[in-house]
Amino acid sequence: MIKVVRGNPTPEELAAALAVVRARAAAVSAVPSHTPEPPAGWSHPSGLARRGRPLPGPRAWARTYWPA
Repeated sequence: MIKVVRGNPTPEELAAALAVVRARAAAVSAVPSHTPEPPAGWSHPSGLARRGRPLPGPRAWARTYWPA
């Protein structure tokens, strides 16, 4: 509901103000409400690279696997 608090607008002035309010409401509703999320960090290729050499010991060969 729109209410004129002060003054006495003409019908043309009131129609122009209402057109601006409606255009703004239409523009706001046309914009998506949420921004897309960035891709998850686990899927980034740099996460596949190891930070150092595997430690020696039993089954050390299993820690050298590089997924393709």
